[in-house]
Amino acid sequence: MNRSKYLEDIANTKLWDVIIIGGGASGLGAAVDAAQRGYKTLLLEKNDFAKGTSSRSTKLVHGGVRYLQNGDISLVIEALKERGIMKRNAPHMVKDMSFVIPFYDWWNSPFYGLGLKVYDMMAGNLGLGPSELLNKKETIALINNVKKEGLRGGVIYHDGQFDDSRMAISLARTAHELNATLLNYIQVNGFIKNKGLITGVKALDTESGKNYKIKAKVVINATGVFSDNIIQMDQPDANPMIRPSQGVHLVLEKEFLDGPHAIMIPHTTDGRVLFAVPWHKYVVVGTTDTPIDKTLEEPRPLNQEIDFILTNAGQYMTKKPKRKDVKSVFAGLRPLAANQGGETQTKEISRHHKVNVSTSGLISVLGGKWTTYRKMGEDAINTAAIVGGLREVKCRTKKLKLAGYDENIDFTDPLHAYGSDAKKITAMGKAGDNTSLSNKFYISKNLILWSVQNEMAIHLEDVLARRIRCLFLDANETLEIAPQVAKIMAKALNKDKSWIKKELSKTNELIKNYTL
Repeated sequence: MNRSKYLEDIANTKLWDVIIIGGGASGLGAAVDAAQRGYKTLLLEKNDFAKGTSSRSTKLVHGGVRYLQNGDISLVIEALKERGIMKRNAPHMVKDMSFVIPFYDWWNSPFYGLGLKVYDMMAGNLGLGPSELLNKKETIALINNVKKEGLRGGVIYHDGQFDDSRMAISLARTAHELNATLLNYIQVNGFIKNKGLITGVKALDTESGKNYKIKAKVVINATGVFSDNIIQMDQPDANPMIRPSQGVHLVLEKEFLDGPHAIMIPHTTDGRVLFAVPWHKYVVVGTTDTPIDKTLEEPRPLNQEIDFILTNAGQYMTKKPKRKDVKSVFAGLRPLAANQGGETQTKEISRHHKVNVSTSGLISVLGGKWTTYRKMGEDAINTAAIVGGLREVKCRTKKLKLAGYDENIDFTDPLHAYGSDAKKITAMGKAGDNTSLSNKFYISKNLILWSVQNEMAIHLEDVLARRIRCLFLDANETLEIAPQVAKIMAKALNKDKSWIKKELSKTNELIKNYTL
């Protein structure tokens, strides 16, 4: 992935088949699908790949037990199928994770016991393992620091876990291998039209300040929570199509969840479920569901959201987490497809995706979730082929091995998400270049160089937040190592001391959002 070459592609290509706006899960999924069908594909992202919602999830590849509880059977079936496809296509990315639901009321046991058997049945031959009812002793054996007072028993079931922004980069690299052109830090700020129909986009390279006019047969809006901005750029009077909902996660030391199993807390004070999930030797706890009117690129967690997670999680842990125990806090905005004219609470809005086509021909992918990214891409490109008059080619992503594909993976290896590329990374430079710069998480000189040379990381934040997950794991430790990372990047990018100073200033300001 070479940004300079990609910029040449823009300058030298007179007409693209498909332009995709947005470099998150749905945009990257669409780019992979379009490129594999042989369409000349361009993806433009105004920030960095997965900068928004797609790097801020609960890190689960799941059918959605809560959706089953809400009776949204069709979404659960679709998500369970896609969960299995994602694990098959990216075995180095998707890990089997067992979840224990502790019961403190007798009536919970039959509900979740039967419900999760239905969940298993829906997954069919793509299932990850059968669910089982547990007695009190078995529940404590699996989660030895669970609150024991009043505990009746539990149930164990299986879902998937992944690293969301690493998955996004794997998709970007897959699209690149299929000859797509992908660019970060290119902002679409207008459309080219002919007789009211969209024939291309106007874009700004925010790195160089250069403007581009780019022609295409069809344009797809895959900008998630910012979809309405693009829709209203096309049709200023259009009604909002997205209802943003904020989800906050807290990251704690692993001692708060002493064991390999995750906990699903079935009943919180607002009627949602709450997860506590082991991730990269830490524990991610979340999430919330708060309606938000203003879509920020860096959403800020509210105090009541932090208190909600600490209070509800603390009821299920022997050691109750406090604010001082939080190593990092991150907030993301769900791009829920709005119920037109309805006042439904965000937690009750379906997570199904929609593909909308405006009278000008703009295709917008709305709603959805990470697990169903591939199906969202398929539906978007099927629609694009019709709108853009592209040659008819069937989707072939169901059995597409993603970049880094490796079946023989050790999930205890800090490089497991790089799959088959891990050996190339460790073979770079000198032996000492694989030594971690931190004893809190794994970040080496070779990893930083790989991010710059092969994954289009061009800012310090790109590496610390998304190529390597430092900021999402331990914000204060990230602050400590940032100067070393900046120096390594500066040398690789041929930048001077003023670049280092500017990048550190921006990153230090950003880190404040991730600390309490």
